[in-house]
Amino acid sequence: MKPLVGSCRCGSTEIEISAAPIVTAACHCDGCRKMSSSAFSLTAMVPAPAFRVTKGDPVKGGAKGPQLDHYFCPDCMTWMFTRITGMDAFVNVRPTMFDDKNLAHPFMETMTAEKLDWVTLPVERSYTGFPPPEDFPELMQAFAAHWAEKTAGV
Repeated sequence: MKPLVGSCRCGSTEIEISAAPIVTAACHCDGCRKMSSSAFSLTAMVPAPAFRVTKGDPVKGGAKGPQLDHYFCPDCMTWMFTRITGMDAFVNVRPTMFDDKNLAHPFMETMTAEKLDWVTLPVERSYTGFPPPEDFPELMQAFAAHWAEKTAGV
């Protein structure tokens, strides 16, 4: 995958990913809905070594430890990415920061026990909470095949 550069709304903070996501998702939890001011938040889990901030100095906001940290542009306060404590292998980026619209299409949805009753998403997998750890190897394999098909020729 060619590196993709994403930016906040004002452009003063930029991030880059240089590998395909591990999985894309929509989260319906109350916290994500409030953070995104929407019916759900979108995320693309990317390998941590393939993620970097290329411009600006994001600040922590929203949820700030001990379980996770949300990072924002300090100028326009766009929520750009999340780091989860103890899960250092990946970073959750907000996929709408990038021009590649494939990143924004959720493969799975999580926390559906909290979702708004009128929301219906075209996803491959759905979880009432978070996927159990034992589901991740198969989930990642299924997403990789899905991603390869979706991005073939791009």
